[in-house]
Amino acid sequence: MESHLLLREHPRALALRPTVLEEAPSGVLVLEQHKTNHTGSIKAMATLVPSSKFEDSQWRILNSRPVFGCLGLIDIFGETFVAIVTDCISLGRIRAGEEVYKIQSVAFYSLSSSKYDNITMVNGDWDADDWTTDQQQLGNSNNNINGDNGIIQHPCAHLQKLLSIGSFYFTPDFDLTKTVQSRTPSASTMSAHSFDDHFLWNKFLISGLLDFRNKLDRRKQIDLDRGGFLVFAIRGYVGIETIIEGNEKYELSTVSKLSCKRAGTRFNSRGIDDNGHVANFVETETVLSSDRTCYSFTQIRGSVPVFWEQQGMQLVNHKIQIARGPDATQPAVKRHFDELSQRYHTVCCLNLLSLEKEKNTGEVLLSKAYNTAVQQLGITSNTNIVNFDLHAECRGGNYENLGNLMKIIRNSVDKFGYFLMDSDDNRTIYTQQGIFRTNCMDCLDRTNLVQNEVSRKMLLDYLNNKFKDQRTIDRFITAHANLWAENGDGLSKIYAGTGALKSAFTRTGKVTLMNVLGDAARSANRFYINTFQDKARQEIIDQLLGKLTGQAEILIHDPISDSVSQLMQSRMKEYSTSQQITIFCGTYNLNGKSFKGEKLDPWLLQHIQLNQYKEPEIYVIGFQEIVELSPQQVMATDADKRSVWEQQIERTLNSSQMGGRSKYVLLRSNQLVGAALIIFVKASVVENIRNVETSIKKTGMMGMAGNKGAVAIRMEYGDTSFCFLAAHFASGQSNVDDRNADFHTINQGLQFQRGRSIDSHDNIVWVSDFNYRVSLVNEEARKYTASGNIEALLRNDQLLREMNQGNVFQGYQEGLITFMPTYKYDNGTDTYDTSEKQRVPGWTDRILYKGSLLKQVQYDRANLYTSDHRPVLALFETEIVMLDQAAKMQLQQQLYKKGLESTSSEVQLTALIPPSLPKRKPIPARSSPVPVPPTSLMPKPVKTLIDLSDDDHVIPPSLPPPSTDTIKWWEDGNAFPKADKNRTGQGRNPFIIQDMSNSSQSLDLSWTPIVPPASISSSPINPPPPPLRY
Repeated sequence: MESHLLLREHPRALALRPTVLEEAPSGVLVLEQHKTNHTGSIKAMATLVPSSKFEDSQWRILNSRPVFGCLGLIDIFGETFVAIVTDCISLGRIRAGEEVYKIQSVAFYSLSSSKYDNITMVNGDWDADDWTTDQQQLGNSNNNINGDNGIIQHPCAHLQKLLSIGSFYFTPDFDLTKTVQSRTPSASTMSAHSFDDHFLWNKFLISGLLDFRNKLDRRKQIDLDRGGFLVFAIRGYVGIETIIEGNEKYELSTVSKLSCKRAGTRFNSRGIDDNGHVANFVETETVLSSDRTCYSFTQIRGSVPVFWEQQGMQLVNHKIQIARGPDATQPAVKRHFDELSQRYHTVCCLNLLSLEKEKNTGEVLLSKAYNTAVQQLGITSNTNIVNFDLHAECRGGNYENLGNLMKIIRNSVDKFGYFLMDSDDNRTIYTQQGIFRTNCMDCLDRTNLVQNEVSRKMLLDYLNNKFKDQRTIDRFITAHANLWAENGDGLSKIYAGTGALKSAFTRTGKVTLMNVLGDAARSANRFYINTFQDKARQEIIDQLLGKLTGQAEILIHDPISDSVSQLMQSRMKEYSTSQQITIFCGTYNLNGKSFKGEKLDPWLLQHIQLNQYKEPEIYVIGFQEIVELSPQQVMATDADKRSVWEQQIERTLNSSQMGGRSKYVLLRSNQLVGAALIIFVKASVVENIRNVETSIKKTGMMGMAGNKGAVAIRMEYGDTSFCFLAAHFASGQSNVDDRNADFHTINQGLQFQRGRSIDSHDNIVWVSDFNYRVSLVNEEARKYTASGNIEALLRNDQLLREMNQGNVFQGYQEGLITFMPTYKYDNGTDTYDTSEKQRVPGWTDRILYKGSLLKQVQYDRANLYTSDHRPVLALFETEIVMLDQAAKMQLQQQLYKKGLESTSSEVQLTALIPPSLPKRKPIPARSSPVPVPPTSLMPKPVKTLIDLSDDDHVIPPSLPPPSTDTIKWWEDGNAFPKADKNRTGQGRNPFIIQDMSNSSQSLDLSWTPIVPPASISSSPINPPPPPLRY
């Protein structure tokens, strides 16, 4: 429904008012800034004011044209902005009463400042290919106020551009996040606002307003919904073709919904995450509806569900890296397919990647890892995989060979069927009983080609049973081809920045030279976009979804919720558990030496051999100079030697020396030339670990070379975050300032995804060669080492001195050093350096940590002789917090209900609506028209304005005199109305000033969480449709 966007200047507030009140007496939604409370959370105030009580004389039109609802609220460094849909177009209807709109333009208005009110941006004002920004600009409005030409820039300009590029859709009529089958009466058991949060892209923005709605009584909820104030948006593609056949009108639709769970750009979002969500996951539904029947068929696509990465700096042959081994990957894979089975019942995976055994390409490795993961699900799983190497099978553009794939999956096609409903009485005839999950590398070009063919065959089967005229059938198939070609282009532009390859064949079924040249041009354009713009686009997407560090949802002010939040903190033990874990951390500078068969037990199993400590849940191993730092190695990373050390570590941890009690698996590893970081964990705790990421920071040659720098891995164990770093600082006896500079460069410059920094974590551990030396002459230092006088050496330790002076590692701790210096030895001996340089013995290899619950229980070195360094080890114990989200939600609901009941006996007049001002006189008619800016015009039914510039009328005698410093106009000696303290609590609404004479209202206390929809097979099971004819 169209609304007018209104502004009240003092105090500042925005309001949405339906343009036609007579047709929708839903009231007016008023939004205003609320002062930050003592917890530091940003809040707004929302009020649904009855139309009859809305003081229109206080307001003016802010936008000259009607608007189409609110996408939600977002905070940009303490300033709250409201996202308003200012333009949209109707695409048509999917079914009767189900009209879909494409968002064309969005504007952001501040609740606290008028600075940006007149900054408008239309689609032609921006460069569609320019997404350049940086992390600070996304959140810091100070960086956005003045551009290069001094013109004020809107802090939300990039968000506005993202939402206005034509890939977002909404509808006021139905839940667009669900399929037609999930919206049937038998499947839709939840309320109208139980959206599928996989596809609700503005969930972060609108969650506060949705919570506000859920706490209103039922009558107010209906009023709010009738007004169409809240917009719930999906991202993807929606296309609708209307076909008239005989006396019946048909709507053929393709609806693709992109998941926001692991959303992002091509090379920034790959594979699976620890929650089982995959990149570029899209649910696509083909719908054919008329007034009599409704047909639909659903498919999904998604990135290969293993942990893998790919760098986008090469024009071709982007190198693929499998980030985790099979054992560490399987818990996430199981979560992914368990959810798919719950939603769609049976899953048939169509893998279009290469599987040629004679090739050892990244695509083959990825395909093998995928097959291994599916096979490990077991025979009880409802999942199977079909491998079809599209490039090999259709070599030379022979896409007619897709018929071979259709023959392979024919049994699954017949088993899954399609959804069919009688529109007259909403009776379900058939239900779809399974899903095809298709993937290639990017899940774009090859995937769209195959999904189009599967959808075409299924639709053709339905049409052959419905129509006899082939020309009629061809009309539908031609429209279907056009929709799927547009679908492929739309999804490709979102993920890769360009239209899809092979879309011309999807549209026409032919391959021409122009098509081939067009695909080559798109490939080159993708390379440019992926290399130079995708990082900025990724950051803007993360900001929209609330995934940047420090972002928080805008809450709607509710005094009871404030009290509940405080109580929840004090009662955290009721919905959380804690457990103690042990972490082994080690660092070893290898001096470029390869593994030579030396046992690692004295280093990795020292604590077990001492019989003093339990098995660690986590092993963190840092290496420096894992390869020789030659000029050739400095500019690239050779992972072969790291793989050898990973194998030796795994063999040691899982050896009989450990007693065979636990199995350890490789969780993650990464490398920056010579610095490498490897993490192993117990197989039994992998499922407790989430959000594992890695990052690097170079410091060599002014940040250009990787001979010095750091590699980091962050993760969350339960609800406790960790960051581990393996670093190698500048060498040289006297280069203390360079080493200090290396620390600050890494500490400030190393970033993870979504803006996380090193200091964003609960616990931080550095396992590194910091290269800090002992500031003594060689002879004196060697005298102390010979006598074992560790204390005298430590008094001259450069790192301890710099830390004590506050120059580096502020807030970090180091265990007491009781072992001899670890550097520098003659290789293979216990003799300190006898070479010509005669380096001073020192503790270059150190382990530093920061974390309030980290307790160091061991700090020692081990005698290994592969290198001229000695490895160092530390053992930590810490407490891990695990939150039970279901228990937390239940307690929160209970406390809120009690809060309503306890405050019901005393009505609190919260200043949600300011006192009405004395009514001003109407604006007098003028003899000659005066031009008025469009934003100041107030259409009916608002009849008056506040005209301060011409305000010379006399106060009517019926009004009290104005207030002074000593007299308040409202203090007239009359008694204030008293609250009825005997009222029950069922009628209290925390958001709206109650009529004290009416205590009969009832409050709907039911919460409506955002939950996944019922599975696609939740409808009654019916006989499958007739088999396809080929």
